[in-house]
Amino acid sequence: MPLANVGLRRRGKGPLHPNPREPTLSVLYDEAARHPLLARDEECELARRAEAGDGEAVHRLVGSHLRFVIKIARSYRGMGLPMTELVQQGALGLVQAVRRFDPDQGVRLSTFAMWSIRAAIQNHVLASWSLVRAGTGNAQKTLVLKLKRMAQDLRSNGGRLNEDLIAAMARRFGVATGEVGALARRIVGGDASLDHVSGAGVALADRLASDEATPEQQVVAARQQWFLSQALAKALGALSPRERLVIQRRYLDDVKPTFAAIGRDLGVSKDRVRQLESRALRKLRELLNPALADLR
Repeated sequence: MPLANVGLRRRGKGPLHPNPREPTLSVLYDEAARHPLLARDEECELARRAEAGDGEAVHRLVGSHLRFVIKIARSYRGMGLPMTELVQQGALGLVQAVRRFDPDQGVRLSTFAMWSIRAAIQNHVLASWSLVRAGTGNAQKTLVLKLKRMAQDLRSNGGRLNEDLIAAMARRFGVATGEVGALARRIVGGDASLDHVSGAGVALADRLASDEATPEQQVVAARQQWFLSQALAKALGALSPRERLVIQRRYLDDVKPTFAAIGRDLGVSKDRVRQLESRALRKLRELLNPALADLR
């Protein structure tokens, strides 16, 4: 599959970049439909070929997972970017994951690549919003992204900013009051009132205070998610083959089989499978706790 079909091109011998002559969304869907899903053995063989420098193997792995990229990209619609652009960035993340993928760790490529795809899309969303500056802290990014989400409601009001609310927002997000006002004005292209009640009868201030998980919060957490996915892949690689298989089938596959079903496949009792799972989970906790501590 030519990577140009998903809007990617190479500049000389350098890394891949989105092609300015991007494909339409229908072309991307057609391209995804042309490539069948891969069986585990076929995926492993292609991954080994890709590791050895086989470009066609990379193309096949990317093509077979393009449906997965589109599915992830769809969750970022409404973030102010074209769907085709989101898919292109997700495909770049997938290519990066393919090049790091080790099939001998016992993890499917889709599991390994998930956060690389998400991180590529999320980082592009952040980069496309010039309001989010390099080095800005998580609290400030959250403020910008919340304001960005409310931009349409802010524009529809056209009133002055509520200074009391600006002060409260500044305290909450740890920024200067002038920065809150400047960011809001840059987002809406003029003054607007943050205490305006939307058509649904919900005050914008209430929406700002909401703790509901949103795509914006996912964007802020992109680097943490990517870090955790890499830590998990490394931890899974430290398990024995049987332990890794049990964890894969019990926790990472779509269908969770019983201990007895796994035992039949391995030729051991269900109690032995339960022991393998318990030991593997204990190892994973020991290996992942330091990584989790770094994120606290």
